[in-house]
Amino acid sequence: MTGPEPRPGREPRPGRDAEARPEGLRAVADLLRPRVSMGQLIGGLLCLVLGFAVVAQIRSNERDTTFATARQDELVGVLSDLGQRSERLRGDLRDLEDTKARLERDAQGGTALEEARKRAATYGLLAGTVPAEGPGIELTVGDPRRGVRAVNLLDALEELRDAGAEVVQVNDVRAGVDSYFLDDRDGVRADGRALVPPYRFRAIGDPHTMTTALNIPGGLVRTLQAAGAEVSITPRAKVVVDAVRSP
Repeated sequence: MTGPEPRPGREPRPGRDAEARPEGLRAVADLLRPRVSMGQLIGGLLCLVLGFAVVAQIRSNERDTTFATARQDELVGVLSDLGQRSERLRGDLRDLEDTKARLERDAQGGTALEEARKRAATYGLLAGTVPAEGPGIELTVGDPRRGVRAVNLLDALEELRDAGAEVVQVNDVRAGVDSYFLDDRDGVRADGRALVPPYRFRAIGDPHTMTTALNIPGGLVRTLQAAGAEVSITPRAKVVVDAVRSP
């Protein structure tokens, strides 16, 4: 007895069937895998931003309605606190304004004091009551023949002043606005004090201007030399005038 004959058809191919099964699984997995497009991503982000905005608005509305739902005593306390803060700020502002005004007064007072000091120094220099130092020249007049007279020394002082000399000292005598020279049988006197040659003028001012003025043709230097004097002019970066006049 024989069994049923096999049905005609395709014989099984183990290799191909094994390859087909994984390919089918991959296809099913691809179908189940979520797919996100660019539009979906942008839409999701917009929904997220919208959600944040809604939450923020709700919280803002809650804060805005705080005072609307507060009791009367709570509102009175808030207003009292705000009033106290406002008063403290006004007090701080008044203190700052007072400080500003005081500083302005101090600055003005300091400026006036500095101006007064400058004027006092200027008047002291003009009056000869304070020492001075600065650039200038030393004018030395030797008188070996005793031919120099008081008028020659007065001319020298005037020439120096005309050339811009601010402070002048002759030997140990500080020249002032009322200084004078007189001939004496022993020589020349300045403001009543005897001068011994050589006569040394220390003048503070512009060295170049004073040197040029003294050396002009027919000027002071030529006049002194004609009287037998020996004249030398030395510009200096620093000339010290230490003689002072009694106030």
